[in-house]
Amino acid sequence: MTTAATPFAPPSATPRTKTAARPGLFRRLFTRVRSEDGTASMEFVLVIPILLTIFMASFESGLLMVRSILLEQSVDMTMRNLRLGHYPGVDADELKSEICSRTIIFANCEANIMIEMTRVSTLTFAMPATRISCVNREEEVQPVLTLQIGQQNDVMLMRVCIIQDLIFPTTGIGLGLPKDAGGGLGMVTETAFVTEPI
Repeated sequence: MTTAATPFAPPSATPRTKTAARPGLFRRLFTRVRSEDGTASMEFVLVIPILLTIFMASFESGLLMVRSILLEQSVDMTMRNLRLGHYPGVDADELKSEICSRTIIFANCEANIMIEMTRVSTLTFAMPATRISCVNREEEVQPVLTLQIGQQNDVMLMRVCIIQDLIFPTTGIGLGLPKDAGGGLGMVTETAFVTEPI
């Protein structure tokens, strides 16, 4: 007994559901996390703030060192001329002008500098107990400091303070430095000399 062959009918394709057509949320997140696209950009974003901080701190510290060296050099050169008697009848304004003329790196130098000169006793050699006052840029009237012009063989102590603004006051090394109300840093130098006899 033969049976009639029935034509082969493929199984009916069942339509996929919407959830089966798309990968699950977890699978998509896992794929995205394992993806290495943008790796270089991520490293750049993480490293560039550190590099910028190092650069700004290096630039600020270098500028402070140059300012300090130039201030000490200009004060020493001015004091050399003073003790040799090259400034007869000198006053504070002339000393400020002479110090500021020997450096070009200080902004508005003569308005931001204060000079104090006191005679030191050769019996006790006691130095001034108070710190030198710096310019208060928020006040129009500045305190008058002592400016004693020494006689022959007097030991003189000169203190100079100049206020300068930082380049990066809120970043790097500038963030930890003591500043005045206007954000300026007081740079102080001291020198002592003996007035030469004429």
